[in-house]
Amino acid sequence: MTDIQLLIDFGSTFTKVVAVDLERVEVLATSRVPSTVATDVTIGLEEALSRLSHNVRITDDVKSRALACSSAAGGLRIVCIGFVTELTSKAANLAALGAGGKVVAGYSYKLSDREIAEVESLAPDIVLLAGGTDGGDEETIIHNARKLARTCDAVKHIIVAGNKTAYDEIARVFSGTPKHVIYSRNVMPEIGVLDVAPCREEIRRIFMQNIVEAKGIAKARSLIRDIIMPTPSAVLEAAGLIARALGEVMVIDPGGATTDVHSIARGNPSRPDVIFTGLPEPYEKRTVEGDLGLKYNLDRLLELAKERLPVEFPKIAGSMTEGIPQTPEELFSRRQLARLMVEVATERHAGRLEAVYTPAGERLIQHGKDLTGVKSVIGTGGPIVFADRPREVLEGAAYSEARPFILKPREPRFYLDTEYILFAVGLLARSSPGKALELAQKYLKPI
Repeated sequence: MTDIQLLIDFGSTFTKVVAVDLERVEVLATSRVPSTVATDVTIGLEEALSRLSHNVRITDDVKSRALACSSAAGGLRIVCIGFVTELTSKAANLAALGAGGKVVAGYSYKLSDREIAEVESLAPDIVLLAGGTDGGDEETIIHNARKLARTCDAVKHIIVAGNKTAYDEIARVFSGTPKHVIYSRNVMPEIGVLDVAPCREEIRRIFMQNIVEAKGIAKARSLIRDIIMPTPSAVLEAAGLIARALGEVMVIDPGGATTDVHSIARGNPSRPDVIFTGLPEPYEKRTVEGDLGLKYNLDRLLELAKERLPVEFPKIAGSMTEGIPQTPEELFSRRQLARLMVEVATERHAGRLEAVYTPAGERLIQHGKDLTGVKSVIGTGGPIVFADRPREVLEGAAYSEARPFILKPREPRFYLDTEYILFAVGLLARSSPGKALELAQKYLKPI
């Protein structure tokens, strides 16, 4: 009997379903329908399964074993709070993004009443409270805990991932409050040392146990097994798995509202004359650019186009239709804007070199990850997959002589996620890593 595994992504725009034959490691069918999370998530899911059933027999047993991820209902919205901006605040941000979160605000040092009011108005799914190395500053994180303890019901889930010396006092601060507080290991236990993995797991656990329910996505459990992680976390899992076979890898995912970039790479200096500075970055890194979207941020893209593309281009782009581009001008405009999204997002994700002058002469300082040695770049998302020339779009991720201090991949191989299976690979990665990797290798198309 065929061993069918259903893998589902509840997206903000579309609900996607992939049916995989695990025995042959083969995609049997895919379907995509508009998401219905705002009303009843099961409506869209039932429609997607109905379409899938035209090609695959979907039994109740198959549905009961389905695995899902979700970025619907605004995604996993996180507020990050730390002490020093470029240290614990940055470490908290990296932990949140690596867990598949959407960082809606970040704060450093002692919170003011105005900032607390902002946090309440944002009503985040999770507040990540960091600050101080272990045995270092205690005052700031305890002050911020006291402020958070008095917030309204809109602030419910709090993860504490800072100076462990302050945890006993913080526990007393939250005692008797209705807050759901989790204590994780410090995201930066020592200066220059990151430890974000435990915090990422706590974020994922809260997502599974509490936030899925709050967003109405838990209704899907009446049909399928479980929603086990945020969609960006699934893509990062897939990228990490693929890196085991292909070596260091990047995944670029432009969309209608944001552009995500994932890198699985050490990022150490590739030249002996370069000195690294700043907080080390995680081997598995994700960034999200909230101003780079082909639909919801078109105005911002046109501003960037004026700065970086031929002057006549914005006139053409401004005439694009809302739907699928039809004319040669629309195809050209969409392609150029998508490439611009990829180019700018990878520039922000990658590290950079800075020339500084010392008594001993000029020195090159590296900030962030050196990705020049990354050999595989994978493109997913509609602006790449549906482009008339996807390689041209994806080439925006490559190193440019025009910006030699931006450390993007120099000579990468390009792959296209034509079947939208990366999220599915990530969902399978923990339970069936071998089959998940085989699935990726079979369906990621070199371009």
